[in-house]
Amino acid sequence: MADGNGQPPVFSTGSPADVRSAGLPSIDDNPVIRPLLVSSLVTSTPASAQARVPRPSPEATHARFGVAVLFFTNGALFANLLPRYPEVLRELDLTNAAFGLAVAAFPLGALLAGLSAGFLVRRFRSSRVAVVATALTAIGIFVGGTGQSWIVLAVGLFLAGAMDSITDVAQNSHGLRVQRLFQRSILNSFHAIWSVGAVLGGILGAVAAQVGIPIAVHLASSAVLFTACAVVAYRFLLPGDEPTEVEVAPRTASATVATSRGIARYGVLGVLAALVIIASAGAIVEDSGSSWSAIYLSDSLRASAFLAGTGFVALQGMQFLGRIFGDRLVDRFGQRAVARTGGVIVFLGMGTALAFPTIAGTIAGFGLAGLGVSTLIPAAMHAADELPGLRPGTGLTIVSWLLRVGFLVSPPIVGAIADNSALRFGLLIVPVVGLLVVVFAGVLSSQRATIR
Repeated sequence: MADGNGQPPVFSTGSPADVRSAGLPSIDDNPVIRPLLVSSLVTSTPASAQARVPRPSPEATHARFGVAVLFFTNGALFANLLPRYPEVLRELDLTNAAFGLAVAAFPLGALLAGLSAGFLVRRFRSSRVAVVATALTAIGIFVGGTGQSWIVLAVGLFLAGAMDSITDVAQNSHGLRVQRLFQRSILNSFHAIWSVGAVLGGILGAVAAQVGIPIAVHLASSAVLFTACAVVAYRFLLPGDEPTEVEVAPRTASATVATSRGIARYGVLGVLAALVIIASAGAIVEDSGSSWSAIYLSDSLRASAFLAGTGFVALQGMQFLGRIFGDRLVDRFGQRAVARTGGVIVFLGMGTALAFPTIAGTIAGFGLAGLGVSTLIPAAMHAADELPGLRPGTGLTIVSWLLRVGFLVSPPIVGAIADNSALRFGLLIVPVVGLLVVVFAGVLSSQRATIR
């Protein structure tokens, strides 16, 4: 590491005055922030002299493959059940209200069990927790989908939701460990693989329903197949226990300074709350597509059944594309700039579609909303996992847990507004959360990577 003249930089770390002279905020009375800022001074370099990121080791490359398989199986497992829901409803002779209550057991289980994920990851390793929780998720889906009563359906979905939330934290935690070895952003690619798994799982479930494969045979085969994938993936994951503290690579020193300044200004809880808002914005936009796009297009805009279904397809498709290219954009421009740009895209895209309602414009609006939020949840998880002053996995667990509140409360809010006015006004929640992302994205890192 050298300065612009080819000489190694020299910094004094002996007193707070040295830190202030470098343009950093005072840290005299903050024992959590001071070590971070002092460390960043020792390791920081001008952007023109950044060292290129080294090529990842074979161990890191293998671990990346293993984590990708975990994300794929997590997306595919639950999506297999969704196309069989109408059949489950008919076989159990349930009302829509009763069926809705049973389905709500999934996010309820996730909320109740989600906070235990951090402890489990620290105690048993993220790799082991992810694989075991994946197997238990598969069992819960099988029990719920093949149950012969409402209570069995609800219990099965409750177990699946609880285990899914633990899997979510564990696989993201391990993915962040791998990302630190790569010294560049790769987390968005994992979430893109999740989307691929969800699409494939939905297709498999739809084909099974179309050809009349019994639900028990279908879900048992799915459980065995994807549990086996998770077990095989374990062989590729990183060995050893979780790190006792987050290790920040030298190249991210300026990002550490930016994060430390945010904590010094707002406190750890303030930054964590901002990250929850950012992640929840992504959840709310995703839910708007899954819960309301078809209803809005068909009922309010009189679209055909086929066109009504393309709103959700557009959102998921553009979100997948955003995640495929998201890592390169984050490395090129930084998390903060990408998130803020995404918030603007959500606001303008969906805001314009609601202001001038047409079928084509609305489909495009949902697509732009999916593109805009594609990197938000990975960005918030990454930042939360590296918050100082929190035990490893705690910030990630809290964001992942509270993120699910967005999925839980968004439909009632939109529905209540729609019942009292129109669904068009209820969907204004989408451009509103886009603005919130622009406001709160300042807590994210502005660090850019130099890639070989």
